[in-house]
Amino acid sequence: MEDEPLILLDVELGLQQADHTVISVCNADRAISILRAQAVDLVLTDIDMPGSMDGLELAAAVRDGWPPVKIVLMSGKRRPADDELPPHARFIPKPFSQSQLLQTVGVW
Repeated sequence: MEDEPLILLDVELGLQQADHTVISVCNADRAISILRAQAVDLVLTDIDMPGSMDGLELAAAVRDGWPPVKIVLMSGKRRPADDELPPHARFIPKPFSQSQLLQTVGVW
């Protein structure tokens, strides 16, 4: 999930070019619906998102409901404290390059 359309497109294309299947959603509620409906390996979300949950709240919900799912949070506005991140979640500051994104996503 990314709230800036150009960044979302760039992230999508970079992941697809690296042979990842991408499902894009516009808010955390939609992300939860997707997680309930199908198998997902990774949730990549901005911290500052519109809707009922921000990215940190979504990450906590993912960790609670789907423990095996990998989580990567990103933000260009703030860096979360270590205790704000769910266990085993990663953080990548924006702006980032495609290689930095792929390295972060491929950490597991």
